[in-house]
Amino acid sequence: MVNANVKRVKSTEIELKDRLVGIQRVTKVTKGGRTFSFSAIVVVGDEHGVVGHGLGKAKEVTEAISKGIDDAKKNLIKVPLIKGTVPHAQTGKFGGAQVFLKPASHGTGVIAGGAMRAVLESVGVTDVLAKSKGSSNPHNVVKATMQALMEMRDAITVAQQRGISMDKVFNG
Repeated sequence: MVNANVKRVKSTEIELKDRLVGIQRVTKVTKGGRTFSFSAIVVVGDEHGVVGHGLGKAKEVTEAISKGIDDAKKNLIKVPLIKGTVPHAQTGKFGGAQVFLKPASHGTGVIAGGAMRAVLESVGVTDVLAKSKGSSNPHNVVKATMQALMEMRDAITVAQQRGISMDKVFNG
């Protein structure tokens, strides 16, 4: 289920930083023996609300990473941030992985582990409380975190979607 208010971003107009989340050596057994190749999960972001993830596969590690970066640049999204944290608590689920993101006060830092930390730092979150439940598979954790970030909405967006003023969003 993809949220309708997800903003896709073109990678040409922004400066992106890449983070390698994980790399695996994978084996294919053929008639001639075992063939080894590499699979790399990469997250790119500008640390100002834009983030994307990608998967690259190749015979060489460096080639797999560069393919992952190219794939990540193709599916960038814009995430609303408020004072360095997420606007509201949100859960995300992909496969067996579940993640929970909760806003935190200034100075808390990024309380998240592994694959979630890479995604949250790439998007530019400086203060957040996060919990990963279920599977710790980096592929699924990254996708679950991205799904949770895609569903984030700030107060302005909520007011526009409901057709009401900002005061009514908070005082309801």
